[in-house]
Amino acid sequence: MKKTVSVVAAAAALAACGGNGQAPLPTLDGKPALVVAHRGASGYIPEQTVEAYARAIEQGADAIEPDVVSTKDGVLIARHDPNLAFSTDVADHPEFAARKRKLSVDGDVQEGWFASDFTLAEIKTLGGIATDAERPQQFNGKYKIATVQEIIDMIKKSGRNIVIYPETKNPTFHRQQGVPLEDKLLALLSSAGWSDASAPVFIQSFEPGSLKYMRSKGSKLKMVQLIDADDVDLKTGALTYAAPYNRPYDWAQAGDKRMFSDMVTPAGLAEIKTYADGIGPWKRYIVSVKGTLDASGKVMDVNGDGKINETDTTTQAPTTLVADAHKAGLFVHPYTFRNEKRRLAGNYKGDPVQEYKQFYAIGIDGLFTDFADTALAARAEYLKDTGR
Repeated sequence: MKKTVSVVAAAAALAACGGNGQAPLPTLDGKPALVVAHRGASGYIPEQTVEAYARAIEQGADAIEPDVVSTKDGVLIARHDPNLAFSTDVADHPEFAARKRKLSVDGDVQEGWFASDFTLAEIKTLGGIATDAERPQQFNGKYKIATVQEIIDMIKKSGRNIVIYPETKNPTFHRQQGVPLEDKLLALLSSAGWSDASAPVFIQSFEPGSLKYMRSKGSKLKMVQLIDADDVDLKTGALTYAAPYNRPYDWAQAGDKRMFSDMVTPAGLAEIKTYADGIGPWKRYIVSVKGTLDASGKVMDVNGDGKINETDTTTQAPTTLVADAHKAGLFVHPYTFRNEKRRLAGNYKGDPVQEYKQFYAIGIDGLFTDFADTALAARAEYLKDTGR
């Protein structure tokens, strides 16, 4: 892996100075795309644990991403969901059985155990679990949930200029629970010496209000508007929209009828530029997929495995979103790239490197991946292929 990282670093330096007389890369700044370790090395180790972030750093990721939720005592931890049932072994802890309850998270009524009902000391007794059945299960329950402060400390200790890329998760929900995220997050980052636009920090959120609030508090850190959708209609390749993935929850609360799709229009991108520096769209906004239809108009199980998934699809022509965003002065960091064959369009032939290289060639400025090592190797290959 060290060899791959050194090759990437050399290629990056060469590209930055215009080596070999090559034109700049098609990114907004002409530099190689940023590889963001999504929830750590979550393709290998239970996500958002100390060990998952340590592995991502070892792999050479340019950035590591914690989803930020709050404990009952106001400590920021790394979890994708406020509901601990989804990614921890809390159900195996009888001492917490009475904490189980139903709660509405962004309009979705869930049953489970919620981080805002637990102190940090209690949460530290839990272990993370793999959230994908195809991924290694032998580490379940063994590794502890990371705090945002622990992640900051790991970055500092690494000696590398690694970017921290936190997401304010369900910020309206957290305000409703009395444990708002934004001020605490900004304070942690400021204490680390990171408070200006040049800091190795990107803050992301699906809710514009969260980013706007931090801007109103004077934050100059780089902000990223995430853009979601529900799914892809495999008959047409069109994106579909259903709650809670149809619009930001703060828009829903305010009665704003616009959807995430409105954000990718020229007007939507111009609006985002007033409070953010970039966008983080679901990758299907850039390259969608479409199935093969049989005579009756149904999507075919092309590989005959009895399931209809992305392996039965082919990629469609790229949209103009990256070019449109660049024109608006916004960088583009799509999510989420994964190695499992069921997540790869059929024309990639089961090779995730082919997907990465396609997106690098389109001009994305970074990407979120569960397999940072694969993304880094693909980036090195792409740079070599293009003579950089």
